[in-house]
Amino acid sequence: MVKPDLAVTLGPLALRNPVLAASGTFGYGLEFLPFLDLNELGGFVTKGLSPRPRLGNPPPRIVETPAGMLNTIGLQNVGVDTFIADKLPELRRFRTSVVANVFGETEAEFLEVCAKLDGALGVAAIELNVSCPNVEKGGMIFGNDPTALCRVTRACRDATSLPLIVKLSPNVTDIRETARAAADGGADVLSLVNTFVGMAIDVERRRPVLAKISGGLSGPAIRPLAVWMTWQVHRAVPLPLIGIGGIVDARDALEFVLAGASAVQVGTASFIHPDAPLRVLRGIEEYLERHGIATLRELVGAAESGIPA
Repeated sequence: MVKPDLAVTLGPLALRNPVLAASGTFGYGLEFLPFLDLNELGGFVTKGLSPRPRLGNPPPRIVETPAGMLNTIGLQNVGVDTFIADKLPELRRFRTSVVANVFGETEAEFLEVCAKLDGALGVAAIELNVSCPNVEKGGMIFGNDPTALCRVTRACRDATSLPLIVKLSPNVTDIRETARAAADGGADVLSLVNTFVGMAIDVERRRPVLAKISGGLSGPAIRPLAVWMTWQVHRAVPLPLIGIGGIVDARDALEFVLAGASAVQVGTASFIHPDAPLRVLRGIEEYLERHGIATLRELVGAAESGIPA
């Protein structure tokens, strides 16, 4: 039996297979070397990189929920210069695609990070984090305003020749509007969705659990919402999509693919099983073999609408 072709093409970005590890859950990739072979991943997305190092938010900043977790890490990271000098040389030893997630509190900060990464050997693409709900500036401002989102995307597009992915926020009235804005700004790919804003309260102490009160909800609880948004955006915007949100196994990932995603990112599941992205990948391959499907591309957006038979 001929093995299925798992390679995917996302605009100008070519991946060996459709499974990436999501930003914020996989560190800088090197932390996971004891648990998996980075060469087996289609790629991974770094922690959000800012112009200068960030300490993030004060603890407590993570709380488990019935079907996932709330986090308010606040984009703690080493900064783009340290990433390029210390992390990237190590990552160049692997053939996986390194996607640099970029964050800025202002448009100028986004441009600064994109410009520095543009000439950095070993970066395959940039993912703009315009949708993080865990910081007071930057993310929600750009991610929720189509005009601002289009403007910052266009500026970053002009600042780099690398493939440009825009990560969309689900915390909007109609995600198709922000998807169109990112497309109009020059995005090559859209990734969706980022976390939903949520809150947990300690009923004994009668206080919010998180120091910053609210946080970003991830995990299986958000998957049906994320799949629905992927379905909507696939029918509204002619750009390749990367599905994100509560993917634990191959069936979860295939829901996103059938809804319109060409690739997926695995996030919160890595806290349970550090090799979760590879488990998802192997499951997808087994599914394709079992159904006699030659390439994953045949399934992208293939879910039929209407009442099931």
